[in-house]
Amino acid sequence: MLEFVEYAAKAQHKATVIWLHGLGDSGNGFLPIAPELDLPDSLGIRFVFPHAPIQPVTVNGGMEMRAWYDIKSMDLENRADETGVRESAAAVTQLIEQEIAAGIPADKIILAGFSQGGVISLHLAPRLSHTLAGVMALSTYMCAPQKLSAEATQAALNIFMAHGSHDPVVPMQAGRTAYDALVNQGYEVSWQDYPMEHQVCIEELKAIRAWLISRLS
Repeated sequence: MLEFVEYAAKAQHKATVIWLHGLGDSGNGFLPIAPELDLPDSLGIRFVFPHAPIQPVTVNGGMEMRAWYDIKSMDLENRADETGVRESAAAVTQLIEQEIAAGIPADKIILAGFSQGGVISLHLAPRLSHTLAGVMALSTYMCAPQKLSAEATQAALNIFMAHGSHDPVVPMQAGRTAYDALVNQGYEVSWQDYPMEHQVCIEELKAIRAWLISRLS
């Protein structure tokens, strides 16, 4: 089971957001955002921030760091190591199953991710046996979009996507390619972009807050 840090629900635990960090970060990176969102206590939202395993990353000279998968090339067509993506998706599935076993229904669980974490979220949610409340994919792209239609098990999915228009790490066009694949699959996808780089901004957090309230109320 993946290790994680959490931000506990302020009232009875009714819903969960599982939020996956980006390359080289840890669950602690996004932990401070949970209180900043100032979500209504009555929604009973618990945040879970897993830590990716530590592994060598090829494009960083084999340096070991927290990563959801290896990056062997900066070419977006081959950036995400598909085997690693599937392994991490399986590990995150265990966290989702744990929440369901604890009494939180799948339609009260949000899977969120930034950059590498967003790749895992967009890969996993359409292939899950459970229909989640939604997916939040921030400054990210999709692994093997051409396989989505053949592998998807979810007929309907609500997805919030946001990207920086000046992102030098994951170009916004990569996010738009993922968006197009998801829309073509028939999913309900909203798109937001902001004049920022590979980061999260205040305006984006306001949009995330509104979306989380709408999906978990």
